[in-house]
Amino acid sequence: MAFNKSDLSDLNVFMTIARNRSFRRSAAELGLTASALSHTMKGLETRLGVRLLNRTSRSVVPTAAGMALFEELDQSFKQIGDALDGLNRFRESPAGRVRLSVPRDAARLLIDPVLPRLLLEYPGLEVEVDVNDAVIDVVASGFDAGIRYGGTVPEEMIAQRLTPDLRWVVVGSPGYLQARGRPRIPEDLMQHSCIRIRLGTGHIYHWEFDKDGEDRALDVPGAMVTNETEGSVEAVLAGLGLFYCLEARVADNLAQGRLETVLDDWCSPGPGFFLYYSGRRQVPTGLRLLAEAIRRHWGTRETGMVAEPAPGSRQPSKPEV
Repeated sequence: MAFNKSDLSDLNVFMTIARNRSFRRSAAELGLTASALSHTMKGLETRLGVRLLNRTSRSVVPTAAGMALFEELDQSFKQIGDALDGLNRFRESPAGRVRLSVPRDAARLLIDPVLPRLLLEYPGLEVEVDVNDAVIDVVASGFDAGIRYGGTVPEEMIAQRLTPDLRWVVVGSPGYLQARGRPRIPEDLMQHSCIRIRLGTGHIYHWEFDKDGEDRALDVPGAMVTNETEGSVEAVLAGLGLFYCLEARVADNLAQGRLETVLDDWCSPGPGFFLYYSGRRQVPTGLRLLAEAIRRHWGTRETGMVAEPAPGSRQPSKPEV
């Protein structure tokens, strides 16, 4: 059949919907309305003479023909993206769009300190950051890359170190510790009020400790369960209980005496944050520049391999909040 230039745009709409399985998410990604996408799809299906999507009130799923078309076009669209990104070497200022999936802690510690300055320096770049602690398939979800702790990077992905190893601590407010006492060994936590952590997998995290090769993993008690750090820290500051988190997330509160650490001799570091992406495509220029900016901020040397857990650390199950 004859192919015209409007078909390429309409096929891109189809690929986006098939990947997201949602008109709403696809509309937000493409900067269009859901009704406009629906109209585009009806026109494309009419021209092709085959239904590509099955639509219900709750879901959008490719038909067998739609999935076959998606799989055939997927690599070609990636090659087009790589070719366009390759033009950056001919520009005075790099340009392009990058989509990145990151957990909350990485967003606060890595992205927030460097992204505004990077975009001001390179106005041709566009970076979309999806902050989500859930474990997702970044390739299937249409992201160029993701950020995770070294021990949790998916297999068959290329990973680059962004930060040094990071220390995990248990913190409490001076008022709480004065009233309830300081735990001396991990088991003492069972007599305390703790702010519990729900992981991106949906499971409640068991706080992990290590001393001289002796490991502990405790399902601590507590009335509050959360999947994000900000609210948990506010609860600790209010005297609700103890919290287990990255030391870097509470550095200011520790320095100003609003929080104190306990069980320091039982707290161990774990692998830091890594950028990961599929090796099947060229690394977008914007992604490379962002990674370089993060490493400069943290004073990190680049490595191209996923780090092994630090001695005594069982980092693969550390909480991503």
